[in-house]
Amino acid sequence: MIPNPSFSPDRAARSSAIRRTTLVAITTNTVLTLGQIAVGLYAHAFSLVADAAHTLSDLVTDFMVLVAGQRGANPADLDHPYGHGRIETVMSLLLGAALVVVGIGFLWTSGMRLQSMGTQAPLHPVALAMALVTLAAKEALFRFTLAASRRLQAPLLEANAWHARSDAASSLVVAIGIAGSLAGYPFLEPLAAAVVGFLILRMGIRLGWGAVRELIDTGLSPEELDKMRRIIAATPGVAGLHELRTRRMAHRVLCDAHVQVDPRITVSEGHYISDGVALAVREAFPEVSEVLVHIDTEDDTDAPPAIARLPGRDTVFADLAALAGAEAFTRLQVHYFAHCLEVEAFLDPDAAAPEAATSEADALKRRMDTWLAAHPYCRRIAYYRKIAPK
Repeated sequence: MIPNPSFSPDRAARSSAIRRTTLVAITTNTVLTLGQIAVGLYAHAFSLVADAAHTLSDLVTDFMVLVAGQRGANPADLDHPYGHGRIETVMSLLLGAALVVVGIGFLWTSGMRLQSMGTQAPLHPVALAMALVTLAAKEALFRFTLAASRRLQAPLLEANAWHARSDAASSLVVAIGIAGSLAGYPFLEPLAAAVVGFLILRMGIRLGWGAVRELIDTGLSPEELDKMRRIIAATPGVAGLHELRTRRMAHRVLCDAHVQVDPRITVSEGHYISDGVALAVREAFPEVSEVLVHIDTEDDTDAPPAIARLPGRDTVFADLAALAGAEAFTRLQVHYFAHCLEVEAFLDPDAAAPEAATSEADALKRRMDTWLAAHPYCRRIAYYRKIAPK
């Protein structure tokens, strides 16, 4: 498994940027909360006071984002070998649930207000000005946070941005309600609240469902997987691909692939091919941070392998040494397949006189043919003898 050193932004810089963005949100919500409470009490606009309570709840979620952003940036450790990115996912789920609750609350409140429109207290016009200021500030905060979330690839910030949009929507409801009351149309406020409540509820469900899909390891889309398969198949040295899995972790994607290569290449060449696959995938998918490549000699997905019943290298060497003499081998390569193995034996050119090499090779071939017939798990033995330099 190879980490992606070029994956940007840098983890520490990303955490710092998330922290700065969240501090801006905390400062904005603090100022708005104090202003709404003061103006609401002065102007007898209890909807402003209620909206202030809603804004105050955002301060709690802002601090949750701040903590999650810092913890999520912590490097991998013994208990969390894949890092702490799922902290962001959990917090996104909680924020999505908060949006659902807010949306339901708006729908419920709008219904209650439709039944009691005649009991509204007279409002001071300054309440409308405060509602409009709050609306503008919340919309600006939404755009600022959403832009930061896309730049930093931080779903947690995106969830918080849409939470700010829900606050802007609630401020819009308050502004419409106050304006309607001042103009003699009190029914506008509950109707607008119902529409906004539905939109907030829908957004909360979308964000929450996205977090749930990540927590249950939902992979990339079929289109993205097809593109990734084509990239892997086009990597030099790859003979086939028979398993590809992906999953998301906050802003990162983890994937693993079973790649088929020529069964007779060296281990170092197989490692070289796996590195090529990892690099090709990361170049095409910058969000992929880790690629685990499993090298296979054949497609072993159709039938369970019998490799546990195949003898180890020591046993194979002992059998062939009994046929040719242990001192005769300079190198022995054993190629394992799902249900059989093949052997390549390299004979020492000094093990016999040059004039006797041909006759001994014929005798060795007969002994090995007899041994192969008695050991069906070995499909083939190829042996080579170098010509000794003069």
